[in-house]
Amino acid sequence: MKEEERLIYRLKEYSKSDYYPFHMPGHKRNRELGREYENPFSVDITEIHGFDNLHHPEGIIKESMEWAASVYGADRTYYLVNGSSCGILSAICGTTGCGGTILMSRNCHKAAYNGVFLNHLKVDYVYPQIIGNLGIQGGILPEDVDRILADNKEIESVLIVSPTYDGIVSDVEEIARVVHRHGKPLIVDEAHGAHFPFCDQFPKSALELGADVVVQSLHKTLPCFTQTAVLHIKGDRVKAEEIERYLRIYQSSSPSYVFLAGIENCIFHMDREGRQRMERFYENVCRMRTNLKRMHRLYLLDREWIGSYGVFDMDMSKIVVSVEKTDLTGADLDRILRERYHLELEMCCADHVVAITSLGDREEGFRRLEEALLELDGQLNDRDEDPELESNLEWSSRVTSRPEVEMTIFEGIMAQKESVPVEEGVGRIAGEFVFIYPPGIPIVAPGEMLLPSLVHTIEEYQEMGLSVQGLKDLSGKTIQVVKRL
Repeated sequence: MKEEERLIYRLKEYSKSDYYPFHMPGHKRNRELGREYENPFSVDITEIHGFDNLHHPEGIIKESMEWAASVYGADRTYYLVNGSSCGILSAICGTTGCGGTILMSRNCHKAAYNGVFLNHLKVDYVYPQIIGNLGIQGGILPEDVDRILADNKEIESVLIVSPTYDGIVSDVEEIARVVHRHGKPLIVDEAHGAHFPFCDQFPKSALELGADVVVQSLHKTLPCFTQTAVLHIKGDRVKAEEIERYLRIYQSSSPSYVFLAGIENCIFHMDREGRQRMERFYENVCRMRTNLKRMHRLYLLDREWIGSYGVFDMDMSKIVVSVEKTDLTGADLDRILRERYHLELEMCCADHVVAITSLGDREEGFRRLEEALLELDGQLNDRDEDPELESNLEWSSRVTSRPEVEMTIFEGIMAQKESVPVEEGVGRIAGEFVFIYPPGIPIVAPGEMLLPSLVHTIEEYQEMGLSVQGLKDLSGKTIQVVKRL
């Protein structure tokens, strides 16, 4: 391997470039936020005398997590060094029996589906609303949760995502009331809302709204290392010892003390001066959003949707830009912003892009994104002015397609399989996941029937250049399906 081919060399070269990160991690490579970690090796240790053990905390780590719980208003808080994924896995397995049933929002991250697989669960899905013609997923309706729980008494726990990747917040408080009325615990994947507790201008954390288990990714929106997260428990509806047991399974047996110190350090500074920084950050976001409302063709998702399509609140730090009125796809806009303006976004979908902002952002970044979008907006064709332009939104009607579940995810993965061309998969049972990453939400899961609309969606995503993952065939030409007996 040549010197310039090494990953560390490429990372250093990239950090010297003018590419600006509108993606996680939340520290945004801001040197000001990393002064305490000039030499990570100097604080990288193992479980030596006096430094406790994450998997058997009795000393400083136990005290640190108890302190963190007091900051958040939780009964218990656990530090996660394997990301929110291990928290989601532990929450699912710790609140359901092997072979049991869970109610889960369909827009859950792939980690939740992995938890379903590991515990051999059956799943009832609650589907988010779809916002207008934008093809963007809205919130989960409490009445839908209520109806499903009433219909299936076998459900043991409920898992929803709020906020979503697009910053959509559901009515967690009412959903918690509904779930508790049925005698079940509510788990909220709040991975993208770790900043909520530190600024009143943002939505309330699910922890304040009645959720029993809340998982937050510190690294997504706060100044912390990638892979760091926390899990909170509040109330007595879940058995903490069961979740702890699975945390010991799904977390590394050699947890990084750099990560552990980073988690504590992040919470410490957020509790100490983070609220003031968050206020300034919120002002910068609002200023940019106000200016972006001048766009005529590109569309900025904003608060006018609150009260519709299950949208209870919105995270204003997520800059969601729709290309619905243009001749571009989301992948086109993402590529243009990267290649022409050196702005790297978090995610692109068929008809919108997502830029993540955080308190780690600098004024230069806000200015560059604002100027780039306004300049582009002035150069784009308007679909209303050019009737010959084909709509790139045909797919959005398909995100509401509800796959027919033929077997559990575990059964679908473990069944004998064969590979067939994607276009010939219609009517077959999927033997693998298919999803866009990010955000990692399955289009189809193992054990589900491949409907014509789903196969067409997969093909369209591939044609648009979106990152279709999960397929064993990395070329994307074939899909694994369950063998017919």
